[in-house]
Parts: sequence; structure tokens; C-alpha cells
Amino acid sequence: MRYPSSRNKTEHSKAVFAVGVVSILWGTTWLASKVGVEHIPPLQLSGLRHFIGGGLYVIYFATFRKMLPQKHQLWQIFWMAILMFVISNAFSVLSVKYMPSGIGAVIGAIMPIWVVLFTGMAFTKVKFKAKTMVGIGLGFLGVMVTFIDFIEHIRHTDFSLGILFGLLASIAWALATLFTAKQAKEMDPYFSLGWQMFVSGILLTTFSIATGEFVPLAEVPVPAWLSIAYLVLIGSVIAFGAYIYALKRLPTALVAVHSYINPIVAIILGNMLMKEKLTVFIVLGTLITLWGVYLVNKSFKKVNS
Repeated sequence: MRYPSSRNKTEHSKAVFAVGVVSILWGTTWLASKVGVEHIPPLQLSGLRHFIGGGLYVIYFATFRKMLPQKHQLWQIFWMAILMFVISNAFSVLSVKYMPSGIGAVIGAIMPIWVVLFTGMAFTKVKFKAKTMVGIGLGFLGVMVTFIDFIEHIRHTDFSLGILFGLLASIAWALATLFTAKQAKEMDPYFSLGWQMFVSGILLTTFSIATGEFVPLAEVPVPAWLSIAYLVLIGSVIAFGAYIYALKRLPTALVAVHSYINPIVAIILGNMLMKEKLTVFIVLGTLITLWGVYLVNKSFKKVNS
């Protein structure tokens, strides 16, 4: 009887470690995206990242597992790719073209709040506690506080576009989380993830070429290739793999801890390596946002428990 217990503890420890990996690594991808968009168009960057990263998954499953999508799975893969990667991830990359990567990460952190709001709209029996409403208010207030030092940028530059793209990205990810929770159980999550990335890579690359927002591959500078390589290996393969591993073995609430740490990592790295502004308002706004997200997650789970 001791062996299963020891094995379970080992699995739990590995899953907790995976959460730590996701918490740190996904925070670093904001900076990598910021570096990449300084050299090539954002949608091309996202397209190449997903085409290569997804292609690695596709090759693995086709070669070693002899797995290809079935006809009834194609539509599911397609619309999941649209929501989770074509819109959410690509818009996140677009956002950091117009604003600091750390601020983009803070906007991305409010995704759980959108999930709660959409759940409330979809299910009339769901009632929000006062703590949930306070958390929602704090989440959005915190984001606004982080913008205080950028008022002039918002008024006179394309900074507002970064805000718009960041909000759309977080909304798309929230919708994808709600819409795909049930369907994702019907496929191997790694298999599904790989095909979603691969399909989105094809779509984004095709769109980039068609709109002329595309740098010929022979002319892509080394820093952009390094950014893509980092995003593929660290963001798409290791971090996503760790995320799915943790989700299969730990409560969702515990895995969600990464959403509180990612923005902090992104802000610190942005300041250290890209000289992005780090002020009292940015720190305060980030803390308010994360506190709001925490209150929403905690109180909303109690309502539905």
C-alpha cells in the first residue's frame, strides 16, 4: 500500500513543479515577443512561432503515435485554433508592439475575471457574492492605475491600440477556456494543442503574406529568429506541456496560480532587460489587479461549490 502513496506524492510534486515552470516561463514570453516585434511584423512572429511549435507536435504524433485528426475533430481543432491562438495569442503579441510588455501581461492577467463575467451571463442561476463584485472592480481598477504614467502616450500615440488588442486577447482566451473545457476532454490534450498551433500558424502566416506584412525569411534578422526559437521551445513546447501536465493532476485553482506570477515576472524582466518604465503606479496597479483576480477566483468558486 505504500508504493501507490509514494507514487502519488511524486506525481503531485512534479505537477506542482510544473506550475512553477509555467509561472516563470510564460512570464518571460512577453519580453521575447516584445523583442521579436521590433524586427518583424507581430502576426508573422506569431504565425512562425505556432507553425514551427505546432509542427513539432504534429510530427511527433504522426510519426511515433500514428495519430492524425479524425473528420469529426477537424472543426473543433479549427475553431479552438481561431480563439486560442489566432485571436488570443496573436493579439497579445500585437499589443506589445504598442506598449510595454509588462503592461500587456497585467492586462492579460484579468482573463479569469472575464471567465467569471461570461459564466454569469451564460447561466442565470449564478449569483455573484459581494466579494466577487469587489474583486471584479479591483481587477479593472488596477489595470487603469497602471496606465496613469502613460496618459500622454495614450492621448498622442498608438498606445491605446495596445490596450485594445490586449483586452481582446484576454476576452478571446476567456471564451476559449469556457467553450473548449468540455470538448477538450474528447482528445489527447497535447495532440489537440499541437494541431491548434499548427493550424493557427498556417492561417496567420497566410494572412501576413496576403496583407504584405511579411518579411522574407532570408531577411529575418538574427534577434527575431532567437525570439521565435525561444517562444517555440520555451513558450509553446515546454511551458504549454507543463501547463497541461499540471492541469491533469492538480485542481484548476492551484494551476491558476501562474496567472498571478506571470505579470510580475514580465514587469521585472521588461524593466531589467528592455528598460521599460517601472513606477509606483505600475507596481500598485499590478498588485491591485492581482488582488482583484484572487478575490474573484476565491469567492466565485465558493459560490459554485
